[in-house]
Amino acid sequence: MRDSRYDLLFEPVRIGPVTARNRFFQVPHCNGMGYRHPSSHAEMRGIKAEGGWAVVCTEEVEIHHSADVAPHIEGLLWDDSDIPAHELLVAKVHEHGSLAGCELTHSGMITANLYTRTAPIGPSHLAVPGTDPVQARRMSRSDIDDLRRWHRQAVGRALRSGYDLVYVYAGHGLTTLQHFLSRTYNDRTDGYGGSLANRARLLREVLEDTLEEVDGRAAVACRLCVDELAGADGLERGETEELLGLIGELPDLWDFMVGGWDFDSLTARFGDEGAQEPYVRGLKALTTKPVVGVGRFTSADTMVRMISEGVLDMIGAARPSIADPFLPVKIEQGRFEDIRECIGCNICVSGDFTKTPIRCTQNPSMGEEWRRGWHPERIRARGSDAKVLVVGAGPAGLEAAMMLGRRGYEVVLAEATTELGGRVAREARLPGLASWIRVVDYRLAQLRRLPTVEIARGSVVTADQVRDFGFDHVAVATGARWRADGVGRAGLRGFRRDGALPLLTPDDVLAGARPPGQQVVLYDDDHYYLGGALAELLAGEGFQLTLVTPEARVSVWTENTMEQHRIQARLLEAGVEIVPTHAVTVVGAAGVEIACSYTGRTRSLPCDALVTVTARLPDDALAGELDGLAGVRRIGDALAPGTIAHAVWEGRRYAEELDDPRVADRDAVPFRREGIELAAP
Repeated sequence: MRDSRYDLLFEPVRIGPVTARNRFFQVPHCNGMGYRHPSSHAEMRGIKAEGGWAVVCTEEVEIHHSADVAPHIEGLLWDDSDIPAHELLVAKVHEHGSLAGCELTHSGMITANLYTRTAPIGPSHLAVPGTDPVQARRMSRSDIDDLRRWHRQAVGRALRSGYDLVYVYAGHGLTTLQHFLSRTYNDRTDGYGGSLANRARLLREVLEDTLEEVDGRAAVACRLCVDELAGADGLERGETEELLGLIGELPDLWDFMVGGWDFDSLTARFGDEGAQEPYVRGLKALTTKPVVGVGRFTSADTMVRMISEGVLDMIGAARPSIADPFLPVKIEQGRFEDIRECIGCNICVSGDFTKTPIRCTQNPSMGEEWRRGWHPERIRARGSDAKVLVVGAGPAGLEAAMMLGRRGYEVVLAEATTELGGRVAREARLPGLASWIRVVDYRLAQLRRLPTVEIARGSVVTADQVRDFGFDHVAVATGARWRADGVGRAGLRGFRRDGALPLLTPDDVLAGARPPGQQVVLYDDDHYYLGGALAELLAGEGFQLTLVTPEARVSVWTENTMEQHRIQARLLEAGVEIVPTHAVTVVGAAGVEIACSYTGRTRSLPCDALVTVTARLPDDALAGELDGLAGVRRIGDALAPGTIAHAVWEGRRYAEELDDPRVADRDAVPFRREGIELAAP
């Protein structure tokens, strides 16, 4: 039953010629499926509509081949052949009474057009970002006319696809329309450069073209970067206020965002819920049109405040809608304990950067809705009266026990320690990672309500006990431990130990141990978040820290979660000395020897202790003793160490596949996939 204080969130909102049934708006977001996996994409969006999001939008949809973002996988509306995929998505969204929105995009000068091999175009002669040896050419007046025509044609295709809302996109630093608007990219001296009115001319023209083409058949939204966070070199809040005075009444809805994508989707490590509020507050007063904005909103009270204080009209979300597609329904039904809160880890974003289907730490069904048939809220009933023992209450074990309990199986979850959560419980104590404990909290709250699941804390399970207990199935989710021998990615054989230098692994530090002395070398050959987080912890405790990594940057994989630059900046500000492109090769009595990743030249680093963040080994001793016993299966890090998201996914897969006869066919592809239709010769 809904609490009356949240009634405001469920009021309908008029958006031009259409009406959203509530204030929950899933803003456009990438998903790594796009044109390549259209059925997967459509099913994912449809489930969000089922979960109560009144507006469900696509990702970027390219309007023309002159700006392709390959190898990234987005949507396409280059010509009519792309329409059927969009019709499928719209049908899935409409099936549950939601509005479908399409974010039309021309990326212009930020893409090298690696697929089409067309020269990139933009407002100015500038090199494309990154390291591609390609430069964009300045658009002529005829190019501008072409762009307007291409956008209008794409609007027509979006309408024929059935979309209820069409975007004009000038945000995230990713679109030609923003590039014309911004002093960062626009150095023109003609009617499309110089003054704000001139720089905004193309945006105004495209908005007018879109409204004319739509002709009341759909709503028109404008996604606008209100502050590029580039100071006087870019678009600032003051200019945005002036801009709204010029075109504030043109679109049917404004979607305000701040900075680049990395700020718009700040990880929890670097930004709290609602971090964008100071930048967008007050802008709604400058237009009569409804306003949507984001802020990793997970609190219904914060959402109500955003509306009641006049900051926003609609609650925009990408990541919270990924972590829990049924967030609106659960708020409406007062089921707050059932909400899977976004932890702000940005593993979802990594799908776009790695060109693979989206995934989520909290919601393992994300990306698996069509290809494996997983649903975030439902799972098939048990297929037998089998009893299941799950050994280990880390992320994989918790997820497996929870989903098996939902299926109706009798489950015992045995944890050797008194603390549940495994690595998540430990790592959530690191600087900036407190929100990660939600992975544990959500599952424990669910487990307490499942009558067929028993949790046994402080229970060390032996192989003999497993054989004697008589369980039909055993999931070994005993996790992994960090190596102390230097074996990692750069050092496949580890380092040589020539002395008794104190050495700690992440397990030691997370358990409370600290290096003796003050001068510490931290060797990171893992390259995700943990090395940087441990360095920040130890530096904050007063240790004089030197971070050595074989890569050119610290925590380099976090480029895929859009936080690497912030991690490196924070470590430098904390006084951490960074030694890139070097690997530890020898550990002596008074320090370490490191070798250049390119030349092999070595030098010594004196230190009092070494902390290694390299590779992990599965804690699979129990599983090894049970090899050959029917019904035993390793899951999570006990099978192969990986991300927390993968461990949770492994737990869900185990629960889904138990008693599924299809699993027995080890040669079959375990999920549906879409093939390529050959063109006529």
